[in-house]
Amino acid sequence: MPAATTEARVVQYEFEVEIAAAPSRVWRALTDQLSSWWLPDFHVLGSDSVVTLEPMPGGRLFEQSGSSGLLWYTVLAVSPNESLSLAGYCTPDWGGPCSTLLTIKLNEKGNGTRLVVSDALYGRVEDKQVDSLRSGWLQMFEDGLRKFVEAG
Repeated sequence: MPAATTEARVVQYEFEVEIAAAPSRVWRALTDQLSSWWLPDFHVLGSDSVVTLEPMPGGRLFEQSGSSGLLWYTVLAVSPNESLSLAGYCTPDWGGPCSTLLTIKLNEKGNGTRLVVSDALYGRVEDKQVDSLRSGWLQMFEDGLRKFVEAG
């Protein structure tokens, strides 16, 4: 099979989600209660899988089900109650090869929190993949994290 060559691209997107809770509460849900709000459709390894974040440099955002596992991201930087920076990879099976640098920032806004999510992808990046990632993360943070935190 001959080698295939594709163009590399850099694409960045950003969105915000308003959450009616203090940044410290949102941070706790983001780092310690991930499996409580991670939406069922996003459990790649099955409905019984557990999604975990190790909030320290070099830590992992990963999914585990029995002896199967999936590394979503590696933690690059942590500032408790303020920001989390992650690096991940998309294999060709997931639209890559490409790398993704995801940053989540928590900004106090009145009695609540403005969650700002930015993602930069580089490598083989198609518009369809970017649209899917953006809409998926937006759904995860609005319908998962925000609803979980605001429900108490």
